[in-house]
Amino acid sequence: MRFVFAPDSFKGSLSSVRLCEILTDAARRRFPDAECVSIPAADGGEGTLDALLAALGGERISETVTSPTGDMVSAQMARLSNGAYLIEMAQCCGLPLVKPENRNPLYLTSYGLGEMLARALNRGAEEIYVGIGGSATNDGGMGLLSALGAVFTAAGGRRLDGIGMELKQVEDIDLSNLHPGLARAHITVISDVTNPLLGKDGATCVYGPQKGADAETLRRLEAGMTHYADRFYDLFGLDIASFPGAGAAGGCGAALAGVLRADLRRGIDTVLDLCGFDALVPGCSLVVTGEGRVDGQTAKYGKVPAGVLARCGDVPCAVLTGCVGPEAERLLAMGNCMIFPIADRPMTLEYAMEHAEALAASAADRLFWALGAFR
Repeated sequence: MRFVFAPDSFKGSLSSVRLCEILTDAARRRFPDAECVSIPAADGGEGTLDALLAALGGERISETVTSPTGDMVSAQMARLSNGAYLIEMAQCCGLPLVKPENRNPLYLTSYGLGEMLARALNRGAEEIYVGIGGSATNDGGMGLLSALGAVFTAAGGRRLDGIGMELKQVEDIDLSNLHPGLARAHITVISDVTNPLLGKDGATCVYGPQKGADAETLRRLEAGMTHYADRFYDLFGLDIASFPGAGAAGGCGAALAGVLRADLRRGIDTVLDLCGFDALVPGCSLVVTGEGRVDGQTAKYGKVPAGVLARCGDVPCAVLTGCVGPEAERLLAMGNCMIFPIADRPMTLEYAMEHAEALAASAADRLFWALGAFR
């Protein structure tokens, strides 16, 4: 028998790497001769770097870069075994890097992400993957572009730093001195966000509140983002606002794909492609995936379990989850699938997260016991 494990992390409690270990242990207790293949999965957010390093191998590279608040922070990128570089925005511009009392995207910058890109380019990177989930910023990528050599100026020629409140002040944009390595590098942005830059479904209105923006801040940021996008169109004829994914990471999707011409790809598809998932499925007895909460958004937005299930064909797929929410049945309608909650009795969320490892191990044992019983 062969099993393939491709779970996402359970945010705040279990990494995808640890879940693969738990599943492997449970499978081998019931099926000692089984072949177990682990592909720790991710969608471009926190944990993507760890997952791909575990799946593909490579080296970690530590850099000191600018945090969203302008302080210095230690962040890691990876040079994968295939020679590609991987940058995780959550490492340098993630929301956890900003204290709750400082979470106001008017004053935060994506400059550190641009610095990470520049460091990879300085090392000669020609293939770069950038996971942009979990960001704290809403600056349209003005910070990251500034770190790569772009110059934004206000009326009168005052140079702007690249924070959210300056979006409305952009008068001129000079892209003539962008990092020369951009000309040779192919950049792929990995994200599960398909929002445009502007409007009720855009970066500010949808994700601004979770980054600390109140109603007045949202109004200012949306007005600024609209002006910022208009300046790119007026000066360069670039539409950075309307394509799916432009609103990812507070508009960093717009900067990376709309300005730097990076490819935008769904995170789980990119991870599965890099790991050769499709070649592992034929002849497999069971694929196991999972995430912390399965609900209607899992299928609607193509999160990790949906991305894995879509590639399983006739091979059955089990989904481990900490919580089953409304409209989870959308996932069941996608294929040969069952949802397997790890909770085995009524419990609080706090208890479930604190004991997630033991609960997942127990659920994995039940899953493989059931598989053996009904073979």
